[in-house]
Amino acid sequence: MENPPIPMADTGAGTHQPSPIAADRPTSDTKVARYEGQSAVWKMDTLSVEEPLQIRVAWTDGGQKRQRNIAITMRTPGHDFELALGFLFAEGIINKKDDVASLYHAGPMQANLYHNTVRVVLRAGLAIDMRGRRRRGYTTSSCGVCGKVTAENLRQNCVPAADTALRLSSEFVVALPGQLRQRQAVFTQTGGLHAAALFDAHGNLLVLREDVGRHNAMDKLVGWRLMQETMPGGESVVMFSGRTSFELLQKAARAGIPVVVSVGAPSSLAVETARMFNITLVGFVRGNRFNVYTGFDRIVGGVQNSSLDGGGKG
Repeated sequence: MENPPIPMADTGAGTHQPSPIAADRPTSDTKVARYEGQSAVWKMDTLSVEEPLQIRVAWTDGGQKRQRNIAITMRTPGHDFELALGFLFAEGIINKKDDVASLYHAGPMQANLYHNTVRVVLRAGLAIDMRGRRRRGYTTSSCGVCGKVTAENLRQNCVPAADTALRLSSEFVVALPGQLRQRQAVFTQTGGLHAAALFDAHGNLLVLREDVGRHNAMDKLVGWRLMQETMPGGESVVMFSGRTSFELLQKAARAGIPVVVSVGAPSSLAVETARMFNITLVGFVRGNRFNVYTGFDRIVGGVQNSSLDGGGKG
């Protein structure tokens, strides 16, 4: 059984989607035995919820109605529409909000599974090519790569970040982790979620999303921007609570975000991708120290000397 479609105009950017079953359950309580030394006591502990979300796409091809399950990703429930839109955007299936006619939860009503499927109906006349889009179909909360990950595929869907006047001071950069941490509401309860936050050039927080999967948090953030119709990213900065991997840089490149900052380390492929798309990549932001891996000109002050001291982790 499926509920009637919810038009894009009625979803409300940044709001939770309506559902007959409580869909937004980011946390769950469980009983644990808490040990201190040799003694233990029973306590209630709060966990981050992890559940599958199936993303299903419907479109018309030559007058024929078609439908395909694009992916199943393990995610934290909540902001599911943003997640679906951000994922489809990253995959190059849609390019803007108007490419989607409607989207709605469409899972089975029994067993509380209604909210674990999102059906996305593409607008009439949208030309898409689903050939060659055979994916693994399942992504864990730790890995969001879905589909081919060659440099050529990236070049087809992404363009280098524009050379804007965006320049960031070191004070701007080192202040980001504190702003991120203060606003991680669910992480504060559970200690078990990643976060992606988008800031403008003045350091104002635009949106923050949390999820068990860092790639899901990024997709939710990008989906929010699509709903706001503020793509591409322009003079904006995305901040991650953990390490930066290839898929996060791919999503940033696709969204046109020129600066990526993280408290953790980047992978080698993340650095290569950032360099390919003119993205400033900053990692290991700790206290008043950080490393800049690519796009050095966007950080005010620049390198003071050319010596290398081997201090890889800042």
